[in-house]
Amino acid sequence: MLNACLMFVLLLRDPPGVLGKRLKDSAETVVIGGGCVGVSLAYHLAKAGQKDVVLLEKSELTAGSTWHAAGLTTYYHPGINLKKIHYYSINLFEQLEAETGQAVGFHQPGSIRLASTPVRVNELKYQMTRTHWHPTPQFLIGPEKIQQLFPLLNMDKVLAGLYNPGDGHIDPYSLTMALAAGARMYGAQIYYPAPVTGLTPTADGRWDVQTPHGTIRANRIVNATGFWARELGQMIGFQHPTIPVHHQYVVTATVPEVKALEAELPVIRDLEGSYYLRQERDGLLFGPYEKEEKMKLQDSWIRDGVPPGFGKELFESDLDRIMDHVERAMEMVPVLKNADIINIVSGPITYTPDLLPMIGPHQGARNYWTAIGFGIIYIYIYIYIYIYICGEPPYDLIECDPNRYAHWTSVPYLCAKARESYGFNNVVGYPKEERFAGRPTNRVSGVYELLKDRCSMGFHAGWEQPHYFHKPGDDTGYKPSFRRTNWFGPVGRECKLVMEGVGVIDLSPFGKFSVKGEDSHRLLDRLFANTLPKVGQTNISHMLTPRGRVYAEVTVTQTAPGEFLLITGSGSELHDLRWIEHEAADGGYHVSVSNVTDEIGVLGIAGPKSRMVLQKLTDEDMSDTAFRFLHCRSIQLAGVPLRAIRISYTGELGWELYMDMQNMSAVYQALMEAGQDENIDNFGTYAMSSLRLEKGFRAWGAEMNCDTNPLEAGLDYFIKLNKPAEFIGKQALLEIKAQGLSRRLAFLTLDTDDIDPEGNETVWHNGEVVGNTTSGSYSYSAQQSLAFSYLPLHLTHAGQKVEVELLGQKYPATVTQEPLVLTEPSRTRLQKKQRRAGKSLNLATK
Repeated sequence: MLNACLMFVLLLRDPPGVLGKRLKDSAETVVIGGGCVGVSLAYHLAKAGQKDVVLLEKSELTAGSTWHAAGLTTYYHPGINLKKIHYYSINLFEQLEAETGQAVGFHQPGSIRLASTPVRVNELKYQMTRTHWHPTPQFLIGPEKIQQLFPLLNMDKVLAGLYNPGDGHIDPYSLTMALAAGARMYGAQIYYPAPVTGLTPTADGRWDVQTPHGTIRANRIVNATGFWARELGQMIGFQHPTIPVHHQYVVTATVPEVKALEAELPVIRDLEGSYYLRQERDGLLFGPYEKEEKMKLQDSWIRDGVPPGFGKELFESDLDRIMDHVERAMEMVPVLKNADIINIVSGPITYTPDLLPMIGPHQGARNYWTAIGFGIIYIYIYIYIYIYICGEPPYDLIECDPNRYAHWTSVPYLCAKARESYGFNNVVGYPKEERFAGRPTNRVSGVYELLKDRCSMGFHAGWEQPHYFHKPGDDTGYKPSFRRTNWFGPVGRECKLVMEGVGVIDLSPFGKFSVKGEDSHRLLDRLFANTLPKVGQTNISHMLTPRGRVYAEVTVTQTAPGEFLLITGSGSELHDLRWIEHEAADGGYHVSVSNVTDEIGVLGIAGPKSRMVLQKLTDEDMSDTAFRFLHCRSIQLAGVPLRAIRISYTGELGWELYMDMQNMSAVYQALMEAGQDENIDNFGTYAMSSLRLEKGFRAWGAEMNCDTNPLEAGLDYFIKLNKPAEFIGKQALLEIKAQGLSRRLAFLTLDTDDIDPEGNETVWHNGEVVGNTTSGSYSYSAQQSLAFSYLPLHLTHAGQKVEVELLGQKYPATVTQEPLVLTEPSRTRLQKKQRRAGKSLNLATK
């Protein structure tokens, strides 16, 4: 009776649907969304010391995908830095209950990824070599150990397993409530029900966040609204590329054989069967990922929005849809055949096109952040945003950057990718992976139609770009492998073409920005660590973070006084643009920054005969003395006006030609016709990668990123610490230089067989892990495998022997003086020097 009276009083004071307390008028950060991700973010921000953190939830905490998630937790992830996030998360789960006083329901029986085919065994070996240089505990185990850990398995088809002993599962509801308790403990305010009804940006970059209970003025906002993310984004003009998918899992009643076990079973992931399975009390829980023709999208939510009031509802289950997986699970775990199903959960989870979430500041709106698109059911606690807001991320996570998507993510594309991605949860993860659903997008270059049937296309930020070209007699098609496959011969042919003749490549996916205005020079001098080029000249420049890490590598050309063309990689287009726009706005610079990526097509022409071909099509003098290296000129080529930049992106004599996209086909065809006598032909990005590596060229995203500083990456030539401008990261670099480096990028030659390094493999010395590769390839000029690797200073001298692990085998490698093959400018300088020396010798003998 007392409890009933108390409940009546509480309902009078705070009835359902009534907030029950007054909203704050202002906040440093407003997190929108009260699921696990949003509450975790509020907890971390408040714990880090940020004042005035507010979380707004439209109905109640855990409403959405959180409450019905299976709650799997794992150290495993194929992404290099996402492994670190998982490592942090599990460590947090282990201590959160003691910190907050709230139980989290965390179980750590371990997990095993099962390999039932030789290809799957290779996949596990491939992932192991990318784990040894991380702190995450992971082991490749055989059938005997697997049977010991999971005695209920049918071992007939099991060949090996990837074992993570610290893995397990957690109760998502309890975890969220513990995080909420921690957030409040550190000073965050959590309001619900408090739906956001409007978002209005202010002139100074802040936000007015409207709710039925009043408006909060926020310095920044974070969209952590799960499957409502698209609707919230639409309030400010964004069409976030997320789509809800129906995910089902099955819970059984007590299984006697499970109940009789002395220890909890590890979670298993049957990769061929495409499902996960774990113990749930004395029964079992398993969830499949159906193939694209059977899985179900909730695409009506994209058209019409999420139904009002939808929160802790579920979809109608459909056991018939997952029966193939049920049968596979029964074959692998025979006790399931006699188990009674007591519950089938079917709820929405949100997918992005590539399965990875969208985390971080968003280009196109100041102080707007996202933490959305968490498609995998595992519970992640992403610390990335809170460290980014409070300062600078501890490591690079560009693969989760929200700015990897743009206008090309149409609804049909999203639906096609969601269907493909759902099944991709358990497909073989090959190197050089390509996924073809939804392609091409509307982002194709002016030569796409001319080239599409002659090459294997790769997908780059919405663009189709040739990876390699095939000839009659070649083995064509996408045939992925962990070893050399059908692209190996054609790529060698293209490398020979560029080294000895002349080749053309489509470089249109480059990100391209125009920066001009009275403060353009001052802004770019602040952004770049290199000095700015003079009018008509080009250089390579780097944007650094405040800690002195490499945020971006950009080709900078001053096309006219105060007017600059900036060129960056396709994968970092909006990532870099956001950084430039942020600095321009916060610094009050009077500049115009325009993204001209889609308007300008780019063709590269390279090789010792490239000058001959170009000269046939223009009256401009293309000689070495008239058109010098790293110079830019506006010319007419076959009657088409364009901008030509002489640059050495493959290490060979070459130009980049920038033109209106609609003129690209005409220029390409003119080049191919003019170059017939020189045997001109096409080449792709695989050949370009091999050529750049043997010349010792670093690549952003591999040798340099937000995990590295430019001094250890060997970029000293491009960093002008003595320039007057106080560029971002300058003071940090001075401190790094004064303290000295602990590691350095080294150039390795490898003795391999039919396998080449790709990057992120473990490097060994005397049985100890000493570093990791960053990129690798086969050099067709040197006839051996090459790789860049970060190693401790004492192991970076030429001649040092180390080992690189590839597919579970350690291959001998030698630190080599770079470059292995001289660049064309270097060879030209050397030849001139030798001629001068020979001439001096002749004079002396006379």
